[in-house]
Amino acid sequence: MVAYQYFESAPPPYPPPEGEGNINLSPASSGNPIGPPPKRFRRGLLIALAALTVASGAGAGAASAALIGQGTASASTGTALPTTQTSTSSTSSSTAASIYKQDLPGVVTLTVNLSRGQAIGSGIVLDTKGDILTNAHVIAGGQNIQVAFSDGTTAPATVVGSNTSADLAVIRVSVAASTLHPLTLGSSSSVQIGDTVYAIGSPFGLSGSFTEGIVSNIGQTAAASGANLIQTDAAINPGNSGGPLVNSQGQVIGINNSIESPVDGSVGVGFAIPIDQVNQLLPSLEGGSNV
Repeated sequence: MVAYQYFESAPPPYPPPEGEGNINLSPASSGNPIGPPPKRFRRGLLIALAALTVASGAGAGAASAALIGQGTASASTGTALPTTQTSTSSTSSSTAASIYKQDLPGVVTLTVNLSRGQAIGSGIVLDTKGDILTNAHVIAGGQNIQVAFSDGTTAPATVVGSNTSADLAVIRVSVAASTLHPLTLGSSSSVQIGDTVYAIGSPFGLSGSFTEGIVSNIGQTAAASGANLIQTDAAINPGNSGGPLVNSQGQVIGINNSIESPVDGSVGVGFAIPIDQVNQLLPSLEGGSNV
């Protein structure tokens, strides 16, 4: 079985990088000239740059890809729900809506100008100084970083600190304090399988997108993202990179980072960096460390 390794990139009609020709989804030969895939995504959403590597499958029926998660809605049976069930559904929707309203102002969209095209990712406001947390792969190679807030404010950003191996970075903007709405960082130590979680970000550049799912597993290892990750089926896609995974109280429990998928899109196996790991690195990142 052949497994295809995709990177976060825009779909056609955007042309492939110069010299790479058309994307070929046929199995790689034993002399694959492309070489082994990188360890993580190119970035949240790569515009005008479609990159594809092909890797051998790990076993029968195995097909995995590194991307940045998708749940599907089940069809209605047409059976009327009991009053109690309808009430529970209404309460759940109201809670999700309030979490979205509470957290959206603290989530930003990043547009990163590269030497060839642009990258789009997400980030979260850390404090009223203008510090913003995102993935290191979102800003890698960026010549100019623009940050857009939910109220329409935009501002250029500078890189404060970055940790490539942890795939985390802190950037800083200078905007009015009224624009900065820091999100509450929770704890990932108490996260349990089955917990309801929400993702907010800019999949495919659609800023302010909100999706719901559960914690599918914890302590997971993904080739693109490292180890000890939170697995979720909340829908995340290219452009969600660097955005928050929040719990039912609206607290950030992880930073969305990657997905496993046999196609160039999400299939419900996403990964987030636990916020406890992030908290351990924040002091050095905010202090200007670049490793």
